[in-house]
Amino acid sequence: MPSPASLTVDLNALAHNFHALEAASGAPVHPVVKADSYGLGATPVARRLMAEGARTFFVARAAEGVALRAALGPDPALYVLDGCHGDAAGDLKAADLRPILNQPVQLETWRAAGGGACGLQIDTGMSRLGFRPEDAPEPFEGLDLVMSHLACADAPADSLNRRQRDAFAGISAKYPGASVSFSNSGGCFMGADFAFDAVRPGICLYGGGPEGRPDDRIKPVATLSAEVVQVRLVPKGETVGYSAGWTAPRDSTIAIVAAGYADGVLRAYSPRGKVWLADALRPIVGRVSMDVIAVDVTDADVAVGDLCEIYGPNRNIDDQATAAGTIAYELLTSINPRVPRVYVG
Repeated sequence: MPSPASLTVDLNALAHNFHALEAASGAPVHPVVKADSYGLGATPVARRLMAEGARTFFVARAAEGVALRAALGPDPALYVLDGCHGDAAGDLKAADLRPILNQPVQLETWRAAGGGACGLQIDTGMSRLGFRPEDAPEPFEGLDLVMSHLACADAPADSLNRRQRDAFAGISAKYPGASVSFSNSGGCFMGADFAFDAVRPGICLYGGGPEGRPDDRIKPVATLSAEVVQVRLVPKGETVGYSAGWTAPRDSTIAIVAAGYADGVLRAYSPRGKVWLADALRPIVGRVSMDVIAVDVTDADVAVGDLCEIYGPNRNIDDQATAAGTIAYELLTSINPRVPRVYVG
């Protein structure tokens, strides 16, 4: 049976964003397709990006890489950001995956398994994954990529960006035989000296702006929509939703829309979230429920079966994320598998 909610993925918009990032950075784009391409579907996304010229991809987990290798075949280089943990070396080698080594024990494990093509991450200020510059190993056989990661790319004026860039330029020179990659989505727009040999965008490929707000250079890719399943009259003074979270200030018409927090409509949308319905932005009222939301459509012509856009071309995902007090990354990766993905373009 068809689902009343769906996520439409515009692959033409994805391709536009890929080339926009390529043009902005002046460097090859190596897409980040971890977390199932931020919830949009790693296989169809990566296949379209391959058609646009991408030949290197990044995932977070070895299992993601194994699945993607099976889908894409032997051609692209697939790097695993987690590195090489425990006994994962065999699985990495079997699927021709390249671990990004983040600490000495990973380097030792990879060497003990016979080594091979791999990357190295240098921590220049994120304090997350990677070798500190003073602990970076000497060049070694198989190393073909050196990378770091910007901590404040969504705030281009932050002085940490330049400090990280300069630190990385210094340490990466230690590895003349390896490709060098530094910039994520925001870094793609910081200038040629941030680009190095290749850039690794994620959220901007999928429609989020580089600074966490709408950006005309980036097209919306994901449209989360759901049907109106009931239209009801709520008299003035009556309440809507759990904890009586909203009181009707007048006789109101409320549309019940079949998407809730189980579908990726965060509970935090209450009370500032808005959706596109009946050709206008309209407020979500009351608490977001697991399977439905209530939308105030007073004075609008709305019927059961009408489609409501949670975010997409008419309700930018960054604006919706701001209303929920979060970021576009979380909105996309929160969409439950029960929501079918529909691909266009």
